[in-house]
Amino acid sequence: MPIPKAVARLNRVGLNKITKRIAPWTPGFGVVVHQGRRSGRTYETPVNVFVTTTGVRIALTYGADSQWVKNVVAAQACTLRTRGRELELSEPRVVRDPARTGTRPFERRVLGLLGVEDFLDLTERRESR
Repeated sequence: MPIPKAVARLNRVGLNKITKRIAPWTPGFGVVVHQGRRSGRTYETPVNVFVTTTGVRIALTYGADSQWVKNVVAAQACTLRTRGRELELSEPRVVRDPARTGTRPFERRVLGLLGVEDFLDLTERRESR
């Protein structure tokens, strides 16, 4: 079972304001920049990021039904600020992975304790030359 929605609400009004400032520079973290499905407003959501061969895998610590996940899936794209870079991502796929493949051992253990089994896999958009 992912982290309860009540914790997500508290993070949104408190901790995320701080986390959004340090996550783009901290290894293993990032900030997803996405557009609201109805409002069109730009949102920024701090996330746990794992690099894959084609892009990134993001741990869905609050579950696959989080609003930011729905926004990214609906838009089929987002921007990720991580490690001082901006990545343009597309082709979002929600995947269930109880083995937590592609995560580092420490994070795999923590995600296991939290019951996180859902991830969002995204492909990095490459400029054609």
